[in-house]
Amino acid sequence: MVGILIISHGALGEALIHAASHVLGKRPLRVRQVGLTVHDDPEAILPLARELVRQLDEGDGVLVLVDIYGASPGNIAMKLLELDRVEGVAGVNLPMLVRALTYRDQPLATVVEKALSGGHEGVVHMNTDCCCHAKG
Repeated sequence: MVGILIISHGALGEALIHAASHVLGKRPLRVRQVGLTVHDDPEAILPLARELVRQLDEGDGVLVLVDIYGASPGNIAMKLLELDRVEGVAGVNLPMLVRALTYRDQPLATVVEKALSGGHEGVVHMNTDCCCHAKG
């Protein structure tokens, strides 16, 4: 099973895990998060993130999801990446997380692909992209 680590600003990671737990009906195993505050030194968080990756990797790899590429969470994640062992995706949202959780018994490359597609397909302009519109 692919482990999942969310690195984000504030409590976003925990909120995403909580929401995914609601959607899936239970809190998923092998999912952790690190939330950075304005007071945190990213270099001080890096050892914790490395330890969480180590704990989450049962041999199938770890997917690291971050909220914003180029910000502190993304910069920490960049230092964790190892091709075919630790993969990273920026722009985490709930559809991305649910899709990754749903497919994480697949190989890491498939989980990355499914996370990306879930993130993209979960962003919809409801006024123009949906076939039906609520009237009210």
